[in-house]
Amino acid sequence: MKLFTLSIFVIAYFFFIWKKQYKAQVCWVACAVLFLFGIIRFSDIFTIINWNVLGIFWGTLVLAQLFSLSGVPAYLANILVVKAKYVNWAILSVCLVAGAISVFVENVATVLIVAPIALAIAQKLKVNPVPFLIGIAISSNLQGAATLVGDPPSIILAGFAKMNFNDFFFLSGRPSIFFAIELGALASLGVLYFVFRRNKERVGVVERAKVTTWIPTFLLGFMVLSLVGASFLGSSIGHRLSVNLSGIICMVFGFIGLMWHELTGLGVRKFNRGKLGSTLFHDIRILDWETFFFLAGIFLIVGSLTKAGIIDDLANFFIRFAGDSRLMAYLAIVWGSVFFSAFVDNVPYVLAMLPVVRSLALGMEMSPSLLYFGLLIGASVGGNITPIGASANVVACGMLKRNNYTVGFIQFIRIGLPFTFFAVLASSTFIWLVWR
Repeated sequence: MKLFTLSIFVIAYFFFIWKKQYKAQVCWVACAVLFLFGIIRFSDIFTIINWNVLGIFWGTLVLAQLFSLSGVPAYLANILVVKAKYVNWAILSVCLVAGAISVFVENVATVLIVAPIALAIAQKLKVNPVPFLIGIAISSNLQGAATLVGDPPSIILAGFAKMNFNDFFFLSGRPSIFFAIELGALASLGVLYFVFRRNKERVGVVERAKVTTWIPTFLLGFMVLSLVGASFLGSSIGHRLSVNLSGIICMVFGFIGLMWHELTGLGVRKFNRGKLGSTLFHDIRILDWETFFFLAGIFLIVGSLTKAGIIDDLANFFIRFAGDSRLMAYLAIVWGSVFFSAFVDNVPYVLAMLPVVRSLALGMEMSPSLLYFGLLIGASVGGNITPIGASANVVACGMLKRNNYTVGFIQFIRIGLPFTFFAVLASSTFIWLVWR
């Protein structure tokens, strides 16, 4: 049974890499096979799938898309650009804005928000925009790990480890993952400066972006404040409600955003040429059901590995490899995650590795948080090495291709690899010093 379950997982993972556009369909075909052979049952849908994570993901994604349609992110990026005298500082400013937005907005949405500004600057000055968009994509991927709502791996970790919004800043009285990621951002900023150091053309006049509405910004801000407030309630409202409260909050604000959109029609004229009757419920860019169901299916596939005992076997392997050295165990999790995430989707990887990390920590009698944070750093930042390592990278390369620019695999690695190395080194060192 173990061999069969593992084979299903490996085959599904292979198709995730080879046929990314069909990953949700592949995922549920694998789930159907697991159901057919009795490895997982219908009742597991309610126990294995983390519905709190799905609630956070859906609500945040809706508000992120409304936020991008409002024009506020582009407006904020423009403010920084017009203050910069030279292209290199303008692009560094845009990368910083992309990182700041990605703290609260999903990475792909961040790239779609910020990249057009970099393309406009590059076109105006007749310079190659390839390194600019690579910088925006990898900056977004890094900062997405800083908060609970920044990226799916962070959301998954929060659901698995029962972490609330505030725990990403301070956990058990110690500085948490947010400060590690910001330290990594500072370290990697030097890499981006080195990449853009020769772009000293003057920026000139850049047309200001117009803000359509500030309502999505307020909704996003109130959602974050509500998540912070809910973090203080804890067990006082009951364990079941406390565990699922973050998902409920995000879904409520997502629903409010949907209803507001239906009443005002934000973005309908822009994307549908003013046709009446076009609603947000039909806009796949906002209601990304494919990713939603892919995430739900991955929970079931990884749950089958746990039920078959494969997760425990993998944890025992790590324990034997590390011996008595906590440092070796930590380094294996961090840099192993960097390597794997350079080539595979970090969502199924994180879901598969979290139970392994917990078992490893318990077996070595060490704090699970140390390995949780190491896993999140490696899996989130490792995708920056290659153009296929993260969805934001794929989107950035696609935008360049539509503008008749080709991104070479080696060209991407020349920027992504040093960026990743220094970001992971600084972030993981901070976590080790604080949590060892």
